[in-house]
Amino acid sequence: MDWRRLTPSRVARALVRRARPRLHAAGAWISGRVDRVRATVDPHIEIPDERRLRFANRFSLARVTGSGPDVSLTSYGERLSTVHLAIESIARGEVKPRALYLWIDDPERLATLPRSLRRLQRRGLTIGRSDPYGPHTKYYPYLLQVAEPAAPLVTADDDIVYPRSWLEGLAAAAAAAPDQVHCYRAHRIRIEDGRIAPYLSWHPCLDTVTTSLNFPTGVSGVIYPPSVLRQAKAEGTAFLERCPAADDVWLHHCAVAAGAPARQVTPVQQHFPMIEGSQVVTLMSNNTYSGGNDGQIRRTYTASDVAVLVAAAAAGQDRVR
Repeated sequence: MDWRRLTPSRVARALVRRARPRLHAAGAWISGRVDRVRATVDPHIEIPDERRLRFANRFSLARVTGSGPDVSLTSYGERLSTVHLAIESIARGEVKPRALYLWIDDPERLATLPRSLRRLQRRGLTIGRSDPYGPHTKYYPYLLQVAEPAAPLVTADDDIVYPRSWLEGLAAAAAAAPDQVHCYRAHRIRIEDGRIAPYLSWHPCLDTVTTSLNFPTGVSGVIYPPSVLRQAKAEGTAFLERCPAADDVWLHHCAVAAGAPARQVTPVQQHFPMIEGSQVVTLMSNNTYSGGNDGQIRRTYTASDVAVLVAAAAAGQDRVR
């Protein structure tokens, strides 16, 4: 052995490598004990997850992939320093995705990934280079690499801490009704005088009725059947002109065109905790409160789409129970 090569930094790295499995096991044990105490005292008490997720990212050796549906998301700018928390929350679930994709459209950021993402790569995360498609980057690069979509796809956001049952719930819903779109959070589109009413007048979905009037919002997660993915792939990048900043609008248009109605998994909208510090000026607030969605809606939905929605409303499917 060349003792001259035993620098303090190398010794430290070797010790961390040897200790990491034990630290991971200890962290899992502590997490389990905390969950057990919480369930005993009050199952409704929410324990902050971010510390656990940071610990898992630093020390876990567990694969982030499994046998569930593929999951795809994107991130950008400073959010790349926190997106690992969203990914870790997905990877800790009872059901893990068969493949987990993170798409990045900035070559410089891609070349200088933070350690948190490099660690996730070693555990099975696929990080891909994409052209800049705005919010559509969360799903469109995935469609480009698939010749003919034959399996469902789940989309996720980069600023949310998802619960352990998140992917399991979506996968179960899709297995029960594979030709439908399923989500944890939806709005019920309103029709006025044969037209789509302004976005801010839509009601929150408060039931599990299946209808094309349900408008899934991607923040809490959506699973799309192959028919919708094929429609979105066939329409290409038309969203860049008609709907550049509202991927939810575009994907709902594709669902209506493909004949795939949507269903909210639970009777109450689910909005999961946001990662602290990830929100400054959000795309959602710009689209919603400045009326940005309405212009994109007018440009996106075709006469055929509107006819489907009007017919659903005429059948009483616009009622919020």
